[in-house]
Amino acid sequence: MAAAAAVAVAATPAHAELAVGSRAPQFATQGALGGKTIDFNLQKALKKGPVVVYFYPKAFTQGCTLEAHAFAEAMPDFAKAGASVIGLSVDDLPTLQRFSTEECRDAFPVGIATPTIVKGFDVELTIPGRPAALTKRTSYVIGRDGKVKLAFTDMDFKDHVAKTLATVRGLKQGR
Repeated sequence: MAAAAAVAVAATPAHAELAVGSRAPQFATQGALGGKTIDFNLQKALKKGPVVVYFYPKAFTQGCTLEAHAFAEAMPDFAKAGASVIGLSVDDLPTLQRFSTEECRDAFPVGIATPTIVKGFDVELTIPGRPAALTKRTSYVIGRDGKVKLAFTDMDFKDHVAKTLATVRGLKQGR
């Protein structure tokens, strides 16, 4: 419990990480969907529509599990709006395979946030006394043009789905 409190206190930035309107870093990574290993390429995904790229600190922690459930429940709404979703963390592939099935409910992929991806999206979360870096809880909506349409950082998971879905719906309506 103290570690969770430290995470919340250590990472409550008041600003989004990449500026709206900036070009999102292109990336490819390995991940999982429904427990199966997949390859994810942002550039290819954007050809089908906007992409929600959300970073979460650690699979199977309380906030990350609740956030995964919320995204899973909202997937029909994202699909209706023409968007896809991928969650990214620094967890290893076997962990992501389990998380994709158990917590993401086979509804969307999760991928490995490599050090290059973490740096490119400026989402590194360092906790004193912890050897491995984590990611901040940051959600991006990337438009088909490859530009950031929404950047939202908040260690509380509760508003991430609503904010990203509203942005995606606005894109579909031409806003």
